[in-house]
Amino acid sequence: MRKALIQMHIAVLLWGFTGVLGRAITLDAPVLVWYRMLLTALFMAVILFYRRQWVHIKPRHILQLVLVGCLMALHWVAFYGAIKFANISIALVCLSTASIFTSLIDPLVNKGKYDLGEVLLGMLALAGVYLIYQFQQVYGWGIAFGVVAAILSSVFTVLNKKIANEYPARTMIFYEMAAGWVFLTALSPFVLHALPGMNLLPRQMSLNNLWSNFPNDLTVTNNDWIWLVLMSLCCTVWAQSLALNALKKLSSFTATLSVNLEPVYGILLAFWVFGENKEIIFMNGTRDLNKGFLGGMALILLSVALQMARMLKPSGTSPGYIKEKGGID
Repeated sequence: MRKALIQMHIAVLLWGFTGVLGRAITLDAPVLVWYRMLLTALFMAVILFYRRQWVHIKPRHILQLVLVGCLMALHWVAFYGAIKFANISIALVCLSTASIFTSLIDPLVNKGKYDLGEVLLGMLALAGVYLIYQFQQVYGWGIAFGVVAAILSSVFTVLNKKIANEYPARTMIFYEMAAGWVFLTALSPFVLHALPGMNLLPRQMSLNNLWSNFPNDLTVTNNDWIWLVLMSLCCTVWAQSLALNALKKLSSFTATLSVNLEPVYGILLAFWVFGENKEIIFMNGTRDLNKGFLGGMALILLSVALQMARMLKPSGTSPGYIKEKGGID
């Protein structure tokens, strides 16, 4: 159980870094996700072929993996759209509301009972999001995309949960990434018609001064290809494998609530790399970090800590302690 928690939190840290890479990459959100899913599927196919880990997937499960892949593609488009329209902090804070949606959706899909403790912890995390948000300038489209990303995240988390223990993590990731890429490719004519000015090609890769400006500005060098590869290998292939393996032991709600650490990690990384703490504009007109912002992050951390305590409870009375199958982003 402890190993599963460690795996999950490493995955969450890597997911937190995707926000930084998403802002550094100059591509629009749909194109960025198209490249990310393509590269991830290719990397995963190479790994599966090299290690001879291909397994047979039942037709009904293939359909479920395809559905999850499509939802994941839309989730990422919404998430990176939130970053482009607002910033990393806003996008990640909105994403942390996924736990409250999961606490409502999971019992419906998996025919379980609502757990008052999980709902209350989800509400605690949501209160943290509200505290953070109320002290920041309103980013309408960014917040809307962020909430949509949270809802989609909770849905495919619950769906992944149903088959996470049936197949190896790498196999599931390959099918989900490939399905998401095909889905976005099928939608591309409509997207290009709606957004004709979209840039379809990453900037040329240049190794000149690659690290000399890090972490002050990841965008000064033409490194879109480098960031895309890092995003695919580290933040997707490795992170997804860790998460899906961990979720063989964790409930989907516990996992999603753990992902509430993603905005904490991501916001701190955004402060460090892009200096977003200087960009945050509070309603009172000051630019210093407000106690409300820090209080909101504290509530999110508290909700995660309380759920971890419930799950590791020796008496086993907490629903989160039961060894359930699971799945995550």
